[in-house]
Amino acid sequence: MRVDNAVHASHPWVMNRIAPDFALLDAWDLPVEGTREDFDDFLATVVAFDPASAASLPTRALFRLRFRLGELLHWDHPGTARSIPGCTETTLESRLPAHLKGSAATPKPVDGHGFVPLYRTDDEWAGEVANATVHGVLQLCWVAQPGGRHRGRLGVYVKPRGLLGRAYLAAIAPFRHLVVYPALLRQFGRAWQDRRSSTESAGHDGSVTLATTPAWSEGCGSSSPVMKSLGADGTAALRTSTRSMRSDGVDGVNGSSV
Repeated sequence: MRVDNAVHASHPWVMNRIAPDFALLDAWDLPVEGTREDFDDFLATVVAFDPASAASLPTRALFRLRFRLGELLHWDHPGTARSIPGCTETTLESRLPAHLKGSAATPKPVDGHGFVPLYRTDDEWAGEVANATVHGVLQLCWVAQPGGRHRGRLGVYVKPRGLLGRAYLAAIAPFRHLVVYPALLRQFGRAWQDRRSSTESAGHDGSVTLATTPAWSEGCGSSSPVMKSLGADGTAALRTSTRSMRSDGVDGVNGSSV
């Protein structure tokens, strides 16, 4: 279910504080619900997902087309340092407060389609990607619900690179809303249900449950008021396994592209 951007932005997420110059493109409640302690499992479920191998044929085709275009047009060159549009920084890491730097492990990048982990808290994780069209951030949140439950939410933040970036975002908007997100939500729900079934068969308490599917203008650099208030002193690719998620934290998001 799509969440109104104003509702999502009203929460004091770390992302809202470190990137007021990024636009919240989309926010979606996911068909994933559990206890506060299930946040690791939620992250592991998303990390294990590869949209280029999605169950939905249209979604799979769209992602593969995007990756192919990226190769042909050199949009996704791994190792290419691209500064955030309008800024000198190449990553939002420089805007993080000291206690969040290194809070999400960063494994060895192996491809050109993924997000590099940026930070993690008890209820929020973010990873960033930089290519020739946008600097984007994937945000995963564990939102408190009535009765002590929590629900997964996905946020996508972007800063387009000039005319190309704005044209790209306009071109993919109808596909995102009508094809990609609905299919991804269904697949996340199935993956979560499978994870719950696996947990129950292993003899755990089965606390994980399947839920019913039911613009800022400043902020570049560590000298901004936002960065000073956080105490900050102031891309890319990866594919990673999900082993030891509880002990090692979240490593990355496979095969994702803005």
